[in-house]
Amino acid sequence: MTVNRLSIAKKVCQVALLLSGSAILLMSCYSTTPKPSDEQLQDIITQQSDSLTIVYSQRGNLSYRFTTPLLERYELAREPYMEFRKGVEIQTYNDSTHRLESTLTANYAIYLEKQQLWEAKGSVVATNAEGRKLETEQLFWNQKTKRVYSNVDSKVTQGRDVIIGEGFEADEQFEDYTIRRPKGRVSVDVTPSDSTRRPTSSSQP
Repeated sequence: MTVNRLSIAKKVCQVALLLSGSAILLMSCYSTTPKPSDEQLQDIITQQSDSLTIVYSQRGNLSYRFTTPLLERYELAREPYMEFRKGVEIQTYNDSTHRLESTLTANYAIYLEKQQLWEAKGSVVATNAEGRKLETEQLFWNQKTKRVYSNVDSKVTQGRDVIIGEGFEADEQFEDYTIRRPKGRVSVDVTPSDSTRRPTSSSQP
């Protein structure tokens, strides 16, 4: 009986040592795996799509259409964002009539999802339904405020009129806009109105 008890005690000790060794091994494994830092999460791509078209609607009506050769999404970043490294084309439509209101193209764009803020860079060209064209190298579009603006040199062309300024601000349709420090050529209608036009024939007294 003494021998059996001693043998059982040895086996229990061996099992205990094995279990404690396994626990130490597991703890060491967990401790050697570092938690990803915020900087590392910032660089993790959670979605990647090629030749993508995104349609965004409000109240069931078409509002925006985004077309891009490459979309990369970073949902784990502190500020989740989508990046369009190969360029993007954005079309804005009227909610009720679905009429194309404006088009914007750029060589690069980034969209901050929480802020609903776009930044487009590189050969940015925007046109509206009236034929007005905007050209700049950097443009911001705030979807919350529905305003578009730039802080760098910008050129607006409509027909023969060309205005160049140091930045601008406009609505989404580029209808109501302001150019900062403008300079350029603007056509002025100098045709006299009916009230000021001279008569072509003299009247008899």
